[in-house]
Amino acid sequence: MSRNLLLACLVLCAAAPCPAAQDAPIFDVEVDVVHVTVTVRDEDGNLVSDLEADDFVVKEDGREQVVEVFAPAADPDEREELVLNLGMLFDTSSSMRDNLELSRVSAMRFLDAIPRAKDLILIFFDEDIQISRYSSENQQGIFGRILETESRNATALYDSIAVYLSRVMGTPGRKVLVIFSDGEDTISSVRPDEVIRLVRSTNVTIYPVAFLAKGGAGRRSQVRARAFLGELAKSSGGQVFHPLGYRELAAIYNTILDELNGQYVLGYVSDNPERDGKFRRLEVEMRPDHLRPRHRPGYNAPEVLEPEG
Repeated sequence: MSRNLLLACLVLCAAAPCPAAQDAPIFDVEVDVVHVTVTVRDEDGNLVSDLEADDFVVKEDGREQVVEVFAPAADPDEREELVLNLGMLFDTSSSMRDNLELSRVSAMRFLDAIPRAKDLILIFFDEDIQISRYSSENQQGIFGRILETESRNATALYDSIAVYLSRVMGTPGRKVLVIFSDGEDTISSVRPDEVIRLVRSTNVTIYPVAFLAKGGAGRRSQVRARAFLGELAKSSGGQVFHPLGYRELAAIYNTILDELNGQYVLGYVSDNPERDGKFRRLEVEMRPDHLRPRHRPGYNAPEVLEPEG
C-alpha cells in the first residue's frame, strides 16, 4: 500500500473532529487515566523489580498525584495494564543497504528472545509503508517476511512512526516500539517535531536500534538522524542502542527483555482538567531515594479542537 494512501487512512481512522484542511494527521489522545511506565535501577545499574506502590511518588507539573493504578511486570497475575503490545519498524530504504543484513538478524533475534506479544505490528518502510498485524496465536511467517526484505528508494521514517502510533492509540496495556533504522528521513509528510508531539500523547516506550548510515557519523544528516532517535527514546522513557556488529546484539535484547520484565505501570487521573494541549511535566520520585527511575518526561494534554464556523 502506498505511503500517501496510508496517511489518508490515518486521517480518516485516527483523527479527532477538526477543520477540513489539515497539513498533518490529528490524533485522539489517551486522557482519562495517565499511565506512566517506569523502569527502576539501583546505584549499580541493576534492575529493581520488587517495589510496592508506596515506594513511588508521581508528580505532574510539581503537584503530587494520587496513584490509582499500580501494576508491576513481575506480578504473576494477568493485568490489562501489563499486556504487551509490540511494534517493530524495519527500515528498508537505500540508506540502510550496507546494514540490511545486520538489521535483519537484529530483528529476528529480538523476536526470538522476546515473549510472544498479544499484538504485534510489523512495519516495513522505505518510500512506501507496508503493515502486517499479528495476534499472539498467529505470528507464523514473520521471519520469512523479514528475510525477504530488500533495500530500495527513499525513507519515510516519520510517517511510519505516525502510522504505528495511530494504530495503537487507545490500546490497553504496555505499548513497546522497537525501531531498526539509521534515523534518516527523506520524504515524510509528518515533521520530526510533530512525531515527538505524537509520542508525548501516547504512552509508548520506544527502543531505537540505531545503525550507522553509509558515509559515517560525521555527516550532518546522520547527526540529525541520531539526535532524532535519541529524542524518541528520551520522550518515551525508552533507550537508544548503537550496534556496530553482531556480537553486540545479545546484550541489547537482554537489556530490553530485562526492562520489560521489570517495569512498573503507574496510573492516575490528573488534577488538571484543562484540555489545552499543553505539555505537562512528569516526575517519579522514589521513597528509597538511592533508586533511579526512568520514564517519559511528560505528556501533551488533550486538546479540544473547535470546528470552523
